[in-house]
Amino acid sequence: MGNIKTIAKRELNAYFASPVAYVFIVIFLLLTGFFTFMIGRFLEANEASLNAFFMWHPWLYLFLVPAAGMRLWSEEHRQGTLELLMTMPITPWQAIVGKFAASWLFLGVALCLTFPMYITVNYLGDPDNGVIIGGYIGSFLMAGAYLAVTCLTSALTRNQVIAFIVSVVICLLLILAGWPPVTEFVNGIVDSLAPNATWIVSMVSSFSVMTHFEDFQRGVVDPRHVLFFLSVIGFSLFSTSVVLKSKRS
Repeated sequence: MGNIKTIAKRELNAYFASPVAYVFIVIFLLLTGFFTFMIGRFLEANEASLNAFFMWHPWLYLFLVPAAGMRLWSEEHRQGTLELLMTMPITPWQAIVGKFAASWLFLGVALCLTFPMYITVNYLGDPDNGVIIGGYIGSFLMAGAYLAVTCLTSALTRNQVIAFIVSVVICLLLILAGWPPVTEFVNGIVDSLAPNATWIVSMVSSFSVMTHFEDFQRGVVDPRHVLFFLSVIGFSLFSTSVVLKSKRS
Protein backbone atom coordinates (compact mmCIF):
# COMPACT_ATOMS: atom_id res chain seq x y z
CA MET A 1 0.00 0.00 0.00
CA GLY A 2 2.93 2.34 0.64
CA ASN A 3 4.07 2.10 -2.97
CA ILE A 4 0.53 2.62 -4.25
CA LYS A 5 0.08 5.71 -2.09
CA THR A 6 3.42 7.13 -3.27
CA ILE A 7 2.52 6.67 -6.94
CA ALA A 8 -0.99 8.03 -6.40
CA LYS A 9 0.40 11.12 -4.69
CA ARG A 10 2.90 11.60 -7.54
CA GLU A 11 0.11 11.35 -10.10
CA LEU A 12 -2.18 13.77 -8.25
CA ASN A 13 0.65 16.28 -7.98
CA ALA A 14 1.21 15.93 -11.72
CA TYR A 15 -2.45 16.79 -12.34
CA PHE A 16 -2.59 19.87 -10.15
CA ALA A 17 0.92 21.09 -10.97
CA SER A 18 -0.31 21.89 -14.48
CA PRO A 19 -3.42 23.69 -15.78
CA VAL A 20 -4.86 20.34 -16.93
CA ALA A 21 -6.78 19.69 -13.71
CA TYR A 22 -8.27 23.16 -13.46
CA VAL A 23 -9.23 23.32 -17.14
CA PHE A 24 -10.87 19.90 -16.91
CA ILE A 25 -12.85 20.80 -13.79
CA VAL A 26 -14.03 24.13 -15.22
CA ILE A 27 -15.09 22.54 -18.52
CA PHE A 28 -16.84 19.70 -16.71
CA LEU A 29 -18.79 22.06 -14.44
CA LEU A 30 -19.73 24.37 -17.32
CA LEU A 31 -20.93 21.51 -19.51
CA THR A 32 -22.94 19.85 -16.75
CA GLY A 33 -24.60 23.17 -15.98
CA PHE A 34 -25.31 23.89 -19.64
CA PHE A 35 -26.78 20.48 -20.40
CA THR A 36 -28.81 20.45 -17.18
CA PHE A 37 -30.35 23.91 -17.41
CA MET A 38 -30.33 24.68 -21.14
CA ILE A 39 -30.76 21.30 -22.83
CA GLY A 40 -32.39 19.33 -20.02
CA ARG A 41 -34.57 22.34 -19.05
CA PHE A 42 -34.19 21.64 -15.35
CA LEU A 43 -36.20 24.67 -14.20
CA GLU A 44 -38.99 24.27 -16.77
CA ALA A 45 -39.53 20.62 -15.81
CA ASN A 46 -40.82 21.69 -12.38
CA GLU A 47 -39.62 18.39 -10.93
CA ALA A 48 -37.62 17.98 -7.73
CA SER A 49 -35.03 15.57 -9.10
CA LEU A 50 -31.66 15.57 -10.83
CA ASN A 51 -32.65 13.36 -13.74
CA ALA A 52 -31.82 16.18 -16.15
CA PHE A 53 -28.38 16.32 -14.54
CA PHE A 54 -27.43 12.62 -14.52
CA MET A 55 -28.86 11.71 -17.93
CA TRP A 56 -26.01 13.54 -19.69
CA HIS A 57 -23.14 12.02 -17.69
CA PRO A 58 -22.51 9.02 -19.98
CA TRP A 59 -22.08 11.40 -22.92
CA LEU A 60 -20.01 13.98 -21.05
CA TYR A 61 -17.70 11.30 -19.70
CA LEU A 62 -17.35 9.88 -23.20
CA PHE A 63 -14.98 12.71 -24.11
CA LEU A 64 -13.88 14.23 -20.82
CA VAL A 65 -12.68 11.05 -19.07
CA PRO A 66 -10.47 9.90 -22.00
CA ALA A 67 -9.11 13.45 -22.17
CA ALA A 68 -8.17 13.26 -18.49
CA GLY A 69 -6.72 9.74 -18.63
CA MET A 70 -5.03 9.55 -22.03
CA ARG A 71 -1.73 10.75 -20.55
CA LEU A 72 -1.54 8.08 -17.83
CA TRP A 73 0.89 5.80 -19.65
CA SER A 74 1.37 7.55 -22.98
CA GLU A 75 3.20 10.35 -21.19
CA GLU A 76 5.51 7.82 -19.53
CA HIS A 77 6.23 6.33 -22.97
CA ARG A 78 6.87 9.70 -24.57
CA GLN A 79 9.18 11.00 -21.87
CA GLY A 80 11.03 7.71 -21.55
CA THR A 81 10.22 7.42 -17.85
CA LEU A 82 8.33 4.12 -18.19
CA GLU A 83 11.58 2.15 -18.10
CA LEU A 84 12.69 4.10 -15.03
CA LEU A 85 9.35 3.48 -13.32
CA MET A 86 9.54 -0.24 -14.03
CA THR A 87 13.08 -0.51 -12.61
CA MET A 88 11.94 0.90 -9.27
CA PRO A 89 11.18 -1.57 -6.44
CA ILE A 90 7.48 -1.72 -7.31
CA THR A 91 5.36 -4.17 -9.23
CA PRO A 92 3.52 -3.19 -12.41
CA TRP A 93 0.26 -3.82 -10.61
CA GLN A 94 1.14 -1.33 -7.87
CA ALA A 95 1.98 1.30 -10.48
CA ILE A 96 -1.29 0.65 -12.33
CA VAL A 97 -3.46 0.79 -9.21
CA GLY A 98 -1.67 3.90 -7.95
CA LYS A 99 -2.10 5.81 -11.20
CA PHE A 100 -5.69 4.67 -11.64
CA ALA A 101 -6.65 5.49 -8.04
CA ALA A 102 -5.21 9.01 -8.35
CA SER A 103 -7.05 9.68 -11.61
CA TRP A 104 -10.30 8.22 -10.30
CA LEU A 105 -9.99 10.36 -7.17
CA PHE A 106 -9.47 13.39 -9.40
CA LEU A 107 -12.67 12.58 -11.28
CA GLY A 108 -14.42 12.13 -7.94
CA VAL A 109 -13.31 15.61 -6.88
CA ALA A 110 -14.71 17.05 -10.12
CA LEU A 111 -18.00 15.22 -9.51
CA CYS A 112 -18.20 16.42 -5.89
CA LEU A 113 -17.81 20.01 -7.06
CA THR A 114 -21.25 19.73 -8.65
CA PHE A 115 -22.72 19.97 -5.11
CA PRO A 116 -24.50 23.27 -6.03
CA MET A 117 -26.86 21.14 -8.11
CA TYR A 118 -27.74 19.14 -4.99
CA ILE A 119 -28.23 22.31 -2.97
CA THR A 120 -30.34 23.90 -5.70
CA VAL A 121 -32.77 21.02 -6.08
CA ASN A 122 -33.20 20.80 -2.28
CA TYR A 123 -33.76 24.54 -2.06
CA LEU A 124 -36.38 24.57 -4.81
CA GLY A 125 -38.23 21.41 -3.81
CA ASP A 126 -38.30 18.26 -1.70
CA PRO A 127 -36.43 15.61 -3.71
CA ASP A 128 -35.69 12.02 -2.76
CA ASN A 129 -32.06 12.42 -1.71
CA GLY A 130 -31.57 8.67 -1.73
CA VAL A 131 -32.20 8.69 -5.48
CA ILE A 132 -29.70 11.54 -5.92
CA ILE A 133 -27.03 9.71 -3.91
CA GLY A 134 -27.64 6.60 -6.00
CA GLY A 135 -27.11 8.68 -9.12
CA TYR A 136 -23.83 10.01 -7.80
CA ILE A 137 -22.63 6.50 -6.94
CA GLY A 138 -23.50 5.25 -10.41
CA SER A 139 -21.86 8.25 -12.05
CA PHE A 140 -18.65 7.71 -10.08
CA LEU A 141 -18.55 4.00 -10.98
CA MET A 142 -19.20 4.76 -14.65
CA ALA A 143 -16.40 7.33 -14.68
CA GLY A 144 -14.10 4.68 -13.21
CA ALA A 145 -15.06 2.20 -15.95
CA TYR A 146 -14.34 4.78 -18.68
CA LEU A 147 -11.06 5.66 -16.98
CA ALA A 148 -9.95 2.02 -16.78
CA VAL A 149 -10.60 1.60 -20.51
CA THR A 150 -8.57 4.76 -21.16
CA CYS A 151 -5.78 3.40 -18.94
CA LEU A 152 -5.60 0.33 -21.18
CA THR A 153 -5.52 2.28 -24.44
CA SER A 154 -2.91 4.64 -23.00
CA ALA A 155 -0.66 1.69 -22.19
CA LEU A 156 -0.90 0.45 -25.77
CA THR A 157 0.56 3.54 -27.43
CA ARG A 158 2.80 6.49 -26.72
CA ASN A 159 0.57 8.78 -28.78
CA GLN A 160 -1.99 10.49 -26.55
CA VAL A 161 -4.28 11.37 -29.46
CA ILE A 162 -4.50 7.73 -30.53
CA ALA A 163 -5.16 6.67 -26.94
CA PHE A 164 -7.94 9.28 -26.72
CA ILE A 165 -9.63 8.26 -29.98
CA VAL A 166 -9.50 4.52 -29.28
CA SER A 167 -10.86 4.94 -25.76
CA VAL A 168 -13.70 7.15 -27.03
CA VAL A 169 -14.64 4.50 -29.59
CA ILE A 170 -14.61 1.70 -26.99
CA CYS A 171 -16.65 3.72 -24.51
CA LEU A 172 -19.10 4.66 -27.27
CA LEU A 173 -19.58 0.96 -28.01
CA LEU A 174 -20.28 0.37 -24.33
CA ILE A 175 -22.99 3.05 -24.51
CA LEU A 176 -24.62 1.89 -27.75
CA ALA A 177 -24.62 -1.83 -26.92
CA GLY A 178 -28.05 -1.61 -25.28
CA TRP A 179 -29.73 0.81 -27.68
CA PRO A 180 -32.77 -0.57 -29.58
CA PRO A 181 -31.26 -0.05 -33.08
CA VAL A 182 -28.18 -2.04 -32.05
CA THR A 183 -30.12 -4.82 -30.33
CA GLU A 184 -32.50 -5.06 -33.29
CA PHE A 185 -29.54 -5.30 -35.66
CA VAL A 186 -27.94 -8.05 -33.55
CA ASN A 187 -31.30 -9.79 -33.23
CA GLY A 188 -31.66 -9.84 -37.03
CA ILE A 189 -28.25 -11.45 -37.42
CA VAL A 190 -28.97 -14.00 -34.67
CA ASP A 191 -32.34 -14.93 -36.20
CA SER A 192 -30.72 -15.61 -39.54
CA LEU A 193 -27.86 -17.69 -38.13
CA ALA A 194 -29.20 -19.25 -34.93
CA PRO A 195 -32.91 -18.61 -34.29
CA ASN A 196 -32.82 -20.19 -30.84
CA ALA A 197 -29.83 -18.23 -29.59
CA THR A 198 -31.75 -15.20 -28.30
CA TRP A 199 -29.46 -15.13 -25.27
CA ILE A 200 -26.82 -13.53 -27.48
CA VAL A 201 -28.95 -10.40 -27.83
CA SER A 202 -29.41 -10.23 -24.07
CA MET A 203 -25.69 -10.68 -23.53
CA VAL A 204 -24.82 -7.85 -25.94
CA SER A 205 -27.40 -5.59 -24.27
CA SER A 206 -25.97 -6.37 -20.83
CA PHE A 207 -22.65 -4.78 -21.85
CA SER A 208 -24.29 -1.36 -22.17
CA VAL A 209 -23.36 1.11 -19.42
CA MET A 210 -26.72 2.81 -20.01
CA THR A 211 -28.59 -0.34 -18.99
CA HIS A 212 -26.77 -0.45 -15.67
CA PHE A 213 -26.65 3.30 -15.03
CA GLU A 214 -30.41 3.75 -15.45
CA ASP A 215 -31.13 1.90 -12.20
CA PHE A 216 -28.67 4.11 -10.35
CA GLN A 217 -30.56 7.13 -11.68
CA ARG A 218 -33.69 5.69 -10.08
CA GLY A 219 -31.85 5.25 -6.77
CA VAL A 220 -31.49 1.47 -7.10
CA VAL A 221 -27.96 0.46 -6.09
CA ASP A 222 -28.17 -3.11 -7.39
CA PRO A 223 -25.09 -5.25 -6.57
CA ARG A 224 -25.25 -6.66 -10.11
CA HIS A 225 -24.76 -3.21 -11.60
CA VAL A 226 -21.96 -2.43 -9.15
CA LEU A 227 -20.33 -5.74 -10.10
CA PHE A 228 -20.60 -4.86 -13.79
CA PHE A 229 -18.69 -1.59 -13.44
CA LEU A 230 -16.13 -3.17 -11.12
CA SER A 231 -15.68 -6.02 -13.62
CA VAL A 232 -15.00 -3.55 -16.45
CA ILE A 233 -12.47 -1.79 -14.22
CA GLY A 234 -10.81 -5.03 -13.13
CA PHE A 235 -10.61 -6.48 -16.64
CA SER A 236 -9.21 -3.27 -18.12
CA LEU A 237 -6.59 -2.89 -15.39
CA PHE A 238 -5.61 -6.55 -15.71
CA SER A 239 -5.20 -6.09 -19.46
CA THR A 240 -3.09 -3.00 -18.77
CA SER A 241 -0.79 -5.06 -16.53
CA VAL A 242 -0.40 -7.65 -19.31
CA VAL A 243 0.56 -4.93 -21.79
CA LEU A 244 3.07 -3.31 -19.43
CA LYS A 245 4.63 -6.63 -18.48
CA SER A 246 5.12 -7.46 -22.16
CA LYS A 247 6.80 -4.08 -22.69
CA ARG A 248 8.94 -4.60 -19.61
CA SER A 249 10.15 -8.00 -20.82
